Amino acid sequence: MTAELLTDTAAGLGARMAAREISAREVVDAHLDRIAATDGDGSGDTDVHAFLAVVADQARRHADDVDQRRVTGRDLGPLAGVPLALKDLIAMRGAPTTVGSRMLEHWVPPYDATITEKLRAADVIVLGKTNMDEFAMGSSTENSAFGPTRNPWDLSRVPGGSSGGSAAAVAALQAPLAIGTDTGGSIRQPAALCGLVGGKPTYGTVSRYGMVAFASSLDQAGPFARTVTDAALLQTVLAGHDPRDSTSIDPDRIGAPLPDLLAGLDDGVAGMTIGVVGELAGEGYQPAVTAAFADSLARLESLGATIVEASLPHAPWGLPAYYLVAPSEASSNLARFDGVRYGLRVDAPTAEEMNAATRAAGFGAEVKRRIMIGTHALSSGYYDAYYAQASKVRRLIAQDFATAFETVDVLVSPTSPSVAFPLGDKVDDPLEMYRNDVATVPASLAGVPAVSVPNGVDDNGLPTGLQVMGPLLGDDRCYRVARALEADLDRTWIPSGPNAVAAP
Repeated sequence: MTAELLTDTAAGLGARMAAREISAREVVDAHLDRIAATDGDGSGDTDVHAFLAVVADQARRHADDVDQRRVTGRDLGPLAGVPLALKDLIAMRGAPTTVGSRMLEHWVPPYDATITEKLRAADVIVLGKTNMDEFAMGSSTENSAFGPTRNPWDLSRVPGGSSGGSAAAVAALQAPLAIGTDTGGSIRQPAALCGLVGGKPTYGTVSRYGMVAFASSLDQAGPFARTVTDAALLQTVLAGHDPRDSTSIDPDRIGAPLPDLLAGLDDGVAGMTIGVVGELAGEGYQPAVTAAFADSLARLESLGATIVEASLPHAPWGLPAYYLVAPSEASSNLARFDGVRYGLRVDAPTAEEMNAATRAAGFGAEVKRRIMIGTHALSSGYYDAYYAQASKVRRLIAQDFATAFETVDVLVSPTSPSVAFPLGDKVDDPLEMYRNDVATVPASLAGVPAVSVPNGVDDNGLPTGLQVMGPLLGDDRCYRVARALEADLDRTWIPSGPNAVAAP
């Protein structure tokens, strides 16, 4: 029974609980036992180390409450009682929110993020807070102040980042659902490396209230799941206007509703035009990634889609533009961590020395690197040459997407140029690490939705991913294409192999 509970989909668990075949408490206990058996503290070679904090007592109380209300005949939502892993930059009352940093190591928020409120309202049960690159700055989860997370498909490799803990928790069967955040690819890239579905919603459709900011004009929370349907169900829970977030899209003001992700999910791709972005599918991709991408195109064409060439002419400049825009916003956002208001404080004789000592002790090397890049890009004499130019490139990329979507329904590319790479392989080469985001940053800069769906494995059994990008508020198209490919591939994406996490 335990293995069956761990490998079932979120939708399947929800339906079985609604039919009272199983209880929410049984489901939660099975996943808490799985965490205890496989997660560890990161010190062992077989530790996944997906979680930084497990809130077992809270989770069990919530599960018991769901079961009690179900007994009374209450009609609960489709994900009621389903466990979830929450990235540790999303505030949750009564649970630590460290952001993977010593700076906030002991901070326990007295409030919930809007996302957390929505999860509680839908009776999705949070199991704990997941590991991440510090302040969401990284592509491997090796920048966490609390040690790296390991990829459940091969425990000697990275799970991607910055949401690597959330991705690893789902891939390791520790939770059927998780939430990550995506600034330049931090949901999609780990989804590809861990054999999961990961969605970056249209910017502004999921509230950022209660999320610790990295780059405010780019950050967006979204789902991880093992199936497209599960991811769509979770994003449906998360989405909606929030007046507490000034960047939140108000459907009444724009005169259009947020997309319904479930209505046409199984409609297939017949009649759709799918554009292949040449600038995101060329050199620098591993042969297995290229082969899986070609196979995906052939499958989509066999299902009735028209495959055409498409272009985002300014996409090659997306990576350098992103690594000016995002660090500039980080420099501004992280100025609040000064040792005075909250978080870490290192005492010193003067305020200036205290501030410097606190930031030196509280921030890791990558966060310091990006703060310095951003501060330089915003400084007098350099603003026009760096940040202003990057902002112009960003606008050109957004226009490229708008132009492309005049003739195609969605755009596709590989999600990541490589499969999961060994721990430590790129940690000393920041530029090489940044190249992991080459295919994902254009959609982030434009604010358009994108979904990564598993589409193959390499010779070592490591997964690859296909990225589907849609127009603004075209999230439903992304999920529809991803679902069609998922159905055609018709395989279960659960880690296996000699270096994989232990089976349940």
